[in-house]
Amino acid sequence: MTDEATAFVPGHITGFFSAHPADDPSAAGSRGAGITLSHGVDVRVRRGDVRDDHDESGPAVALNGDAVEIDAVGAVLRELGASDAVVTAETPLPLGAGFGVSGALALGTAYAVNAVYDARRTENSLVGIAHRAEVEAGTGLGDVVAQARGGLPIRLDPGGPDHGRLDGVPASPRVEYVTFGSVSTEAVLSGDTDALTAAGERALADLREDPTTERFVALSRRFASEADLLTDRVAEAVADVRDAGGDAAMAMLGDTVFAFGDGLSAAGYDPAVCSVHAAGATLRSESD
Repeated sequence: MTDEATAFVPGHITGFFSAHPADDPSAAGSRGAGITLSHGVDVRVRRGDVRDDHDESGPAVALNGDAVEIDAVGAVLRELGASDAVVTAETPLPLGAGFGVSGALALGTAYAVNAVYDARRTENSLVGIAHRAEVEAGTGLGDVVAQARGGLPIRLDPGGPDHGRLDGVPASPRVEYVTFGSVSTEAVLSGDTDALTAAGERALADLREDPTTERFVALSRRFASEADLLTDRVAEAVADVRDAGGDAAMAMLGDTVFAFGDGLSAAGYDPAVCSVHAAGATLRSESD
């Protein structure tokens, strides 16, 4: 047991998805495909009884130095008996812009709390706790399980580890992205999801027939249009990339465009650049 621990969780861009609600949040989730990123979230957890003076007067949960309220994190802390924990997270990724930051915070908190509070849970148990918390908070359906896996995950069946099934596209391309703003995941998921689910099911079937990075981007671009989720700024950027000979798509759910290779930079944008994170979420060693 230790007084503090840090977990790294990769960011996650969903290219397309179908929503599958269920009475049991462990069984609820999404099918679809996405990208886990080397840009992610470092989540540090410290025991409540070793807070310093700053912690006593500051927030229990902070992101990049600012107090935040992430319902899924609170649910994870309660489930693991660590409601007094101090959670501090750092990330280059914006919250609410389609990078799975809330899911990363929930999963990273679960991993770090397990170490600090000696909860003695397995990885699947921790992933399941974080997945349920995110589903119940309405902030995501498939980020947590994808972030636990890493790579270019394909979510074949919805739900946490006891229900879901994953595969992946065997590739590790360079990733570029530009963020224009946020989109409310909760607002989209709480509305009528029939059209987007139908579009997501078609995209998944097509990707399974041709599991390549090029096909993934093309299907993601098609999905955003068919699901009527494409924002004006992303649509303009996608058109610019295609005019320059590349391809790009929208991150679900955010006002964010992504491309592989140099698609965005070749089109004249100044994108953030990272790589695919081959491994899933993990605890940082003390030497990291």
